[in-house]
Amino acid sequence: MRKPLQKGGVNLERNGPVPLAPAALYTGEVMHQRMKPFGHRFQYRVFSLFVDLDRLIEADRLSALFSVNKRNLVAFHEKDHCGDSATLRAYADGLLADAGLAERAARIVLVCYPRILGYVFNPISVYYAYDADERLMAAIYEVRNTFGERHTYVCPVSDGEMTESGLRQSCDKIFHVSPFIPMEMRYHFRMLPPGDEIRWRILETDAEGPLLAATFTGRRQTMATATLLALTVRIPFLTMKIVAGIHWEALKLWLKGAKYIPKPKAPPPVSIKPQRITLEAAE
Repeated sequence: MRKPLQKGGVNLERNGPVPLAPAALYTGEVMHQRMKPFGHRFQYRVFSLFVDLDRLIEADRLSALFSVNKRNLVAFHEKDHCGDSATLRAYADGLLADAGLAERAARIVLVCYPRILGYVFNPISVYYAYDADERLMAAIYEVRNTFGERHTYVCPVSDGEMTESGLRQSCDKIFHVSPFIPMEMRYHFRMLPPGDEIRWRILETDAEGPLLAATFTGRRQTMATATLLALTVRIPFLTMKIVAGIHWEALKLWLKGAKYIPKPKAPPPVSIKPQRITLEAAE
């Protein structure tokens, strides 16, 4: 029987280690809450894919309904994230090297939505890079908008950002996502990395405080044919549901009187958050 989500304060220790499997699933809920100039809230059930970038061949063998870089009911394609790069692992390694990390990550895992019947839209995908001691070295936040654009925020883990409750990072927003949220914003990421559960909380703030909170809370399930079949029946047309939901909620915001903000010119595809290291850590 699938365990229920833990209530209250889940921390890194209680959440357990990063899954050892080459791929897994996280089922749960996404929630968006707008705080101003008026309240607006919605939530829906989703399932996400966890995949180890070094073990894609193994992941491809886990279920008859799941494939890597091939068509299937549920699939993962590297090119959805790295375009024409040789491999997604090499692409992620390059991002981390450009961010100044001298040590190559021992393991990189990705949490994203899979393709369903050949279609996918990922508002946000998150890579977690670990060293040989399973310490988190960096998070990579890959963000998309409905205009077909993508931007990647590369965020090495600085001293003090890993806490008992998870990873706490922040960076300036430089990529247009919603036509009803201005660019002069800052993201605050509160992330419980994948273990028994996964929890994301992204708070978007302006100079006067919080404007939008987005969360994803999911429970790990084994990548198996029976699980995939059940999920695609319970949550069919995942990608279309996400895209349709984005436009439906945008319409409701417009009807409530939200100010429309034209899309600016797209920024460079990658931005890097500088890593802060204390003198004690450097010694």
